[in-house]
Amino acid sequence: PVESTARVATHRVLIVEDEPDIRDLLVFHLERDGYQVAQARSGADALRQAQTSPPDLVLLDLMLPEMDGLEVCRRLRQNPVTQGIPIVMLTARGDEVDRVLGLEMGADDYVVKPFSPRELMARVRAVLRRTRPAPGTAPLTVGRLSIDPAAHIVTVADVPVSLTRREFDLLRALVESRGRVLSREYLLDHVWGYTAAEEIESRTVDVHVRRLRQKLGVEGQRIGTVTGVGYRLEGDA
Repeated sequence: PVESTARVATHRVLIVEDEPDIRDLLVFHLERDGYQVAQARSGADALRQAQTSPPDLVLLDLMLPEMDGLEVCRRLRQNPVTQGIPIVMLTARGDEVDRVLGLEMGADDYVVKPFSPRELMARVRAVLRRTRPAPGTAPLTVGRLSIDPAAHIVTVADVPVSLTRREFDLLRALVESRGRVLSREYLLDHVWGYTAAEEIESRTVDVHVRRLRQKLGVEGQRIGTVTGVGYRLEGDA
């Protein structure tokens, strides 16, 4: 069943696609489901629109003229204004190496052309549910570390810490489960949205945890490694 438009009417999706037929198809299905839609025909236009009026989600074609979708994704993730925007890549490339590269660049999902519009809309809703905290979600605090899911802000001793959206989601999962060990497979499934066996290697988690520790400084030492299992964030004694 189609999700009620009353619940998604405030969500704005930026379509980045240079093929008019596919762009029109995406607009039709998104607007029918109640989304607000913006359109970009090139990577440069997409970056400009995302900077001036950040959308709630980007549908990003990989094969774009002049600047490809991977480069657009990389720049979105580097920009503090746009780094938290969910990205669903849409492309004719179906090789595993392209899927993994897109996910490593920071994409939240990957849909291969030709696609089913129903499946694509389901994936859009799933990504928005996974990446958009419910209004009024209370901040989480451990020691001098504070994470505000609603505002998407992390501070250490009241000093803001710049995290990518993936790093933010990883930290949130660890803080919400403080004291409990989370396996790499669990983190891949709940933070990346994929099972380790199907889409992406577990070492990806290790790389993101290492970056997270570095950015959090002393508070990053709370993230402990449980050999052969996964990671655990230690709370206050």
